[in-house]
Amino acid sequence: MCGRLHVHAADITELLHEFVELIHPGPDNLNAAPTEDLLVLVADPDGTVELRPMRWWLTPRWAKQPSTRYSMFNAKSETAATLPSFREAYKHRRCVVPVSGFYEWARRQGYKQAYFLRSTQHTGLLLAGLWERWQGLDAAGQQQQIESFAILTTAASESMQAVHHRQPVLLDQHRAVQWLDPSLPTSELEHYFEPQLVTPIEARPVSSWVNNARNKDPRCEQALAASMLLN
Repeated sequence: MCGRLHVHAADITELLHEFVELIHPGPDNLNAAPTEDLLVLVADPDGTVELRPMRWWLTPRWAKQPSTRYSMFNAKSETAATLPSFREAYKHRRCVVPVSGFYEWARRQGYKQAYFLRSTQHTGLLLAGLWERWQGLDAAGQQQQIESFAILTTAASESMQAVHHRQPVLLDQHRAVQWLDPSLPTSELEHYFEPQLVTPIEARPVSSWVNNARNKDPRCEQALAASMLLN
């Protein structure tokens, strides 16, 4: 499960230099929720990579209308290749989501504890994703185009299980380059889905302030207690 993202422009700018020359990471979003627009890395058929805004909630190209009826912000890596909602994107439209971190909620006795997870080096994280382009008519009958994405998830690594039983598919720089390469079939990259961390992760307990997606200020990431080291 990956239901909230943390995007701090200063943390991901250096991360993006590997992929694009001109970087305009946009404003900070310290508590990004599904259906919000975020910047993702995509590659054209010739391999040229660009940073493009997309809606975080994948709309299949065959859908009659954009909808949030079904949870389409995550895609399980175990089933994405066969589910009608994701299989075309799985074959042809991969993306990388650059973030400074993400939030997860751990089940404790009688409550859920929110954690803010980020690289121990504060260098940002690269998440594997799938994207789609939907075209149709809006409520006024005007032609509309929506580009949207979902984050691939996998079973949690052994250390991540202290927080949650699922995690996003994490990529290092080399893997991200290959993930964006349109000449490589996804079937050759499926070993990236193994439960693993590509960098040590700091898991910081934070308050329930982050539970409300309207809250975007630094209180979302403020520590309540000492962090756990996941590696």
